Amino acid sequence: VQLQASGGGLVQAGGSLRLSCAASGNIFRINVMGWYRQAPGKQRELVADQRTDGATEYANSVKGRFTISRDIAKNTVSLQMDSLKPGDTAIYYCNLRFLRANFWGQGTKVTVSS
Repeated sequence: VQLQASGGGLVQAGGSLRLSCAASGNIFRINVMGWYRQAPGKQRELVADQRTDGATEYANSVKGRFTISRDIAKNTVSLQMDSLKPGDTAIYYCNLRFLRANFWGQGTKVTVSS
């Protein structure tokens, strides 16, 4: 399984960015796909994910500002990030997991300036 992420970049506080990720390979039909982030000096944390049954989970810090969406048939996931804050600055990683497998994309940098 491979994950290819795109998007990210530099934006001013209050702005928006969209991240996208496409998975390829032998993917079990029941899975969870989403985004994690890691800021300098901090642990990697869940941002948002979505199961194939549609259930979503968001970090409290992004609720109401970020929206995750998936195309199950195409094995893609996107993260629309609005009202960005400097605290959202991090490397964002696409994640796919199913059964006992856990896969990561290469990471894409998001920088929010104040």
